[in-house]
Amino acid sequence: MEPDQQAVDDLDFELPDPPAAMAEVGGALDQSAIDDLFGGQVDAEAVQTGVRALMSGGGVREERLPILEVICDRVVRSFSTNMRHLTSRVFDVRLADISSVRFGEQMSRFALPALFGVFRVPEWDNRGVIVADTSLAYMVVEAMLGGAQTGTARAPADLRAFTSIETSLVARMMQLALSDLAEAFAPIAAASMEFERIEANPRLASIAGPNIGTAVCSFAIEMEGRVGKLAVLLPHTTLEPVRDKLVQRFIGESLGTDRVWEAHFEREIRRTTIDLQAVVAERTLSLREVQSLQVGQLLPLGRGGNEPVSLHAEGVPLATGHLGQRNGRIAVRLLQELRTA
Repeated sequence: MEPDQQAVDDLDFELPDPPAAMAEVGGALDQSAIDDLFGGQVDAEAVQTGVRALMSGGGVREERLPILEVICDRVVRSFSTNMRHLTSRVFDVRLADISSVRFGEQMSRFALPALFGVFRVPEWDNRGVIVADTSLAYMVVEAMLGGAQTGTARAPADLRAFTSIETSLVARMMQLALSDLAEAFAPIAAASMEFERIEANPRLASIAGPNIGTAVCSFAIEMEGRVGKLAVLLPHTTLEPVRDKLVQRFIGESLGTDRVWEAHFEREIRRTTIDLQAVVAERTLSLREVQSLQVGQLLPLGRGGNEPVSLHAEGVPLATGHLGQRNGRIAVRLLQELRTA
């Protein structure tokens, strides 16, 4: 029985609209859906999504470096004292943050004008960057030139390019900070931070690729109510020779050295027994001569009675001495000190 056409028309229903991402029944994606998938926004300020967000993400895998934190704490103590001696002003230095970001992203974060110092670590065959922001640069210049001790910060309208004298004064402060950093690194690795040059353009201070992971040590420096920031950028490629030492865990200031174990190890070694042999003389015989040896046969050794004998331990010669007798026993009087190396 076929349904009446009128009955069919009376059934009032509508099919749901297809999703906006589906252009037709075949399931193809339209252009807007493709843009949403790949994050193709035109507006530069818009939040990036999709594949584009994964490709342009600025973060890197952060690796905790406990020893680096201790090194920065040591820099804080020494740098504040040395700056006080350099400028006769009281500088309060504190560690603001230790982070791991991409080199290019971090360099773009510094507000200009700023000064970028490039230094080299010959032992690691690589370089790093030390950065003084605008506030710190003007603060150091005024302190070293004996400026007025006021707590007012320089107005933004006064910002300008640094002169050669100001640049040289800030470079002196950077060299002092690098000297303290090298001294703080000394307990774990030799690192002579050699200051190479100072730049006002961050592009001229690019020592690594923009996507290279970088450890950024940020310090906040305060003087008479004014605060500036000093940052040390150490690319992971620079820290690679000492990375194993920087990631280790430790207790106290001994940088992982267990003094109790060292004392126990030394004590047990000194208790070790060895066989000491006094070699009176040696003679080389052929196999035929050895086979022909008879009971009672005399073997001339070819040495005089006053010639010194040699003392050996495990085949290693240690000293020489004269053969003698003491309390009815054969003894050896040493003629030189034992070889300890």
